[in-house]
Amino acid sequence: MVMERLLEAGFRPIAIPPYESALCMRKGNCAALLTPVPNGGMKLLAPPSFLVEGNLSVKLKRGSGDVFVWKKHEMEATPEKLNELESFRRELVEALNLPPNQ
Repeated sequence: MVMERLLEAGFRPIAIPPYESALCMRKGNCAALLTPVPNGGMKLLAPPSFLVEGNLSVKLKRGSGDVFVWKKHEMEATPEKLNELESFRRELVEALNLPPNQ
């Protein structure tokens, strides 16, 4: 049921090493790690992330702005990318039936 809602909302499962034991869901340039919960639902293992080189990144401050970083690869966290990540987070939370502040 949760998986059906995710797929209907346009999310697709992907494999991201070393997270093969988690359910990784992607939409656009963003992804999130999910894990099952006892009631048959899913929860986020970590905040959604922008993909850099096909891997989950972290957002860091660099100088006057933010960047998404994976290992030695950096990508500027432009307003468009930040908006895409926030839209991804909102859609994912809605599809998972989680409280909005997740």
